Amino acid sequence: MEYKDYYNLLGVAKGASKEEVGKAFKKLARKYHPDLNPNDPAAEGKFKEINEAYEVLKDPEKRKLYDSLGPNWKEGQNFQPPPGYENFQFRSGGFGGEGFSDFFETIFGQTGGFGQAGGFGGSRFGGDPFGRPSRSRGRDAEVRLTLNMEEAYRGGLKTITLQEQVRGADGMPRMQSKTLEVNIPAGVKDGAKIRLSGQGSPGSGGGPAGDLLLQVAIAEHPLFRLEGVNVVYDLRLAPWEAVLGCSVRIPTLDGPVDMNIPAGLSSGQKLRLAGKGLGKGESQGDQFVRIAIRSPKTLTDRERELWEELSAIATFQAR
Repeated sequence: MEYKDYYNLLGVAKGASKEEVGKAFKKLARKYHPDLNPNDPAAEGKFKEINEAYEVLKDPEKRKLYDSLGPNWKEGQNFQPPPGYENFQFRSGGFGGEGFSDFFETIFGQTGGFGQAGGFGGSRFGGDPFGRPSRSRGRDAEVRLTLNMEEAYRGGLKTITLQEQVRGADGMPRMQSKTLEVNIPAGVKDGAKIRLSGQGSPGSGGGPAGDLLLQVAIAEHPLFRLEGVNVVYDLRLAPWEAVLGCSVRIPTLDGPVDMNIPAGLSSGQKLRLAGKGLGKGESQGDQFVRIAIRSPKTLTDRERELWEELSAIATFQAR
């Protein structure tokens, strides 16, 4: 397995804090994001690498495995708990994240117990007085489903893999993998729930399984931030661009668009791109482009001369 130095990819020290890792990632993501580097495979590849590094180093558990196991750190994620351990692990592809939840009760916690098969029949364990297990529906389970903003905006099919605890042929609990295809509704909001019928805890006594509820959590994005269903993008402009106006390529969740920036804007003002936010139909949000004017820190002699000349003849008063 090829070893990638995630610290080197992000340009941070091994002891860097989570905040330092996040700051370094956002700086590099702005530089290499595909929307800002169209038709540049090298930039796209670099963006994928720094995103991979960030997904590991921002997570304390993954980072610990990476620091301890080096190139074999991913194998540490495949550790299977011993039989009887209550655990549910959810993993999704792409930029997605991970969440953990108590998914199934231990086998002794099922409403019907083992019934006749396990020798524990009787009303004490939820069956009838003749040792027959009662038939009951399994409990619903709820887990966290992390999506990036593009996935939430576009929706579509997403493959997820989970580890679930089931009862083996010998009556003992064991872990097994299960892969599901989930249809993500376009524009799904942060905190929304997606119900997967019959994918929850198994029923007892031949009863139906419960449902699996996926609670949507939208991950931080290197370019955008969410305000409810609205997406906000900070656009950096040079002073002359803000004064004279310009045309700028703006990234959106639906791909880049060319936007005409009117003359005379000030920092903090917002321009709107209708229908580029989350939600659906009449409740769909917009994308707002927030202006941030950046001034040069260093000037050539000629540039300083021109700025001083402008300052002398300017009629505009800022305060």
